[in-house]
Amino acid sequence: MSLLSLIVLIPFFSSLLLALVYLANPLRERYAFYTAVGVLAPVISTILAFQAGWEMLGNGAEFVIRERLFEWIALGEFKIAVAFMVDRLSAVMLFFITFIGTLIHIYAAGYMRGDAGYGKFFSFFNLFMGSMLLLILADNPIIMFVGWELVGLCSYLLIGYYYSDPANVRAANKAFILNRIGDFGFISALALLFVALEGSGYTFTAIQANLSMVDSGLLPWIGALLFVGAMGKSAQIPLYVWLPDAMAGPTPVSALIHAATMVTAGVYMVARFSFLYNEIPQIGEFIASIGALSALFAAIIAIFQEDIKKILAYSTMSQLGYMFIAVGLGAYSSGIFHVFTHAFFKALLFMGAGAVILALHHEQNIFKMGALSGRLKVVFGTMLIATLAISGVPPFAGFFSKDAILAAAFASEHYFIWGVGTLTAFLTAFYMFRLFFVVFLGPARKEHSIRPLSKMITYPLVVLAIGSATVGLLGLGEAYGGSDLFGAFVALPDQKMHLSHRNEYLLAALNTLMGFLGIGLAYRLFGKEAKRWSGDGAWQRLAINKFYVDQLYERIFVRPLFGISHFFERVIDRLVVDGIINSIVFGYLYTGGLFAMLQNGKVRYYALYILFGVSLVSIFMLSALEGL
Repeated sequence: MSLLSLIVLIPFFSSLLLALVYLANPLRERYAFYTAVGVLAPVISTILAFQAGWEMLGNGAEFVIRERLFEWIALGEFKIAVAFMVDRLSAVMLFFITFIGTLIHIYAAGYMRGDAGYGKFFSFFNLFMGSMLLLILADNPIIMFVGWELVGLCSYLLIGYYYSDPANVRAANKAFILNRIGDFGFISALALLFVALEGSGYTFTAIQANLSMVDSGLLPWIGALLFVGAMGKSAQIPLYVWLPDAMAGPTPVSALIHAATMVTAGVYMVARFSFLYNEIPQIGEFIASIGALSALFAAIIAIFQEDIKKILAYSTMSQLGYMFIAVGLGAYSSGIFHVFTHAFFKALLFMGAGAVILALHHEQNIFKMGALSGRLKVVFGTMLIATLAISGVPPFAGFFSKDAILAAAFASEHYFIWGVGTLTAFLTAFYMFRLFFVVFLGPARKEHSIRPLSKMITYPLVVLAIGSATVGLLGLGEAYGGSDLFGAFVALPDQKMHLSHRNEYLLAALNTLMGFLGIGLAYRLFGKEAKRWSGDGAWQRLAINKFYVDQLYERIFVRPLFGISHFFERVIDRLVVDGIINSIVFGYLYTGGLFAMLQNGKVRYYALYILFGVSLVSIFMLSALEGL
């Protein structure tokens, strides 16, 4: 079995092995076995991913590694193979998914120890990672869609992991249903694309080569429908409401979903179809606009949240909005660079939050925490680095990637999008340092006995903190004396945008200022005394209640669908469908009863039936003879 196949299949094999062992005897303690198999699989995939990346470095930008496993579908000219591909884009995704995924697996081994379903958890966890690797390494959109659906399945299984709580089941169902809505758009786009290409080939390379065959009026529809799929998977307006509820799963699941797997799939998919979106810039502007609105909307809601994981969930939605601004405006390298840097500091934020939750015996309300800086020193230090990174403070990773996106928006003269992004940068620094000050520096609202944290939890935090502080330097542009190693490596077909170094410095200074203003305001309001929002005023009530979007969806979509379902169940199903079937059954039973009366076992009646039958035949024959 070859390199790419092993990278994808090893997590699947380990998931299957863990599931079989767990099902054989789920009550028996096998912590060492589950940990060894569960963690070793991503470690091996990471080593192989580095090998593939090294091979990419030794060749030109056009170099691609391809592997064909087997032919899956062959219907005339329509042929789909289970095949894998690594180019510069997928190599970047492959690196951080496997590396950060491995750190999250190590962290999960410490976090989930003692859980009754430990083996089942790691089976689902490895299935999740394998599904994401299948998605990014797919050589054609059909195999990508298989991975796309599998990550949706895994999110359902992991969000609803503690299924004894009905709220967790509802959250899992919500994520699954909303993603299916988005996926309908994705598969509709693929259907249109395949019909338009008329069997000329279905690999990404073939689609790009034959894109001129697609009618120009059809391309915007294909691009828009593909983005509908990305809206669902990457939690953008209006299909975002599943993401905050996804916090029902264990914290390692949140880290994996938000940093290394599911939510980044939408951005990757748009970047993978960059050759198509370059032909339809109007759809790109729509994507960027949705991204900007999602970024601002999520940031406003995050300001008023009190659950530490939900604050981070809305921050993910907001940061994904930045990524869609970039890919929508054709700055694909900047968008993927933010995916890359975000993976480090968002994994660290979720894992740090999980460490706090675990240390405080599963407390998640930030206003029931406080004064933890001296009691959780490693978590405090690493969370500070991650918070500085997401707030766009130089020289931490988030500054360079976010600055590149806002510079692209300004250079392309989309000033409204740039303004929204700049305002969101201020709000991001404010709500993230609100969380940080309340949890670590504010007064303790409740006395907690601190649960010791194992090294399996703290060591991955240190590694991610180093990454959060340094990986931004890989995208250092010429304006800062660098050569943008990341952009040169990923080699995506970016739209050309020109911005003078002077303007770059001014924009960077403005972004930095907005970050420090947000930090300063957070310190003034929450640095010394952790005041909760009063809820007074219409705007506060709106934001605290998340603008009542869930309630709006409940009334517009959920209740009418329940009403229609009840109508079909009580009227159409019972009276019409069951009525017709019951009438037919009654008719057969009644007819059978009549015939049963004839079968009475009395010879004289049978003789009468024979006489009657012979008489009818005789009458018929006489009538026929008269006709002659």
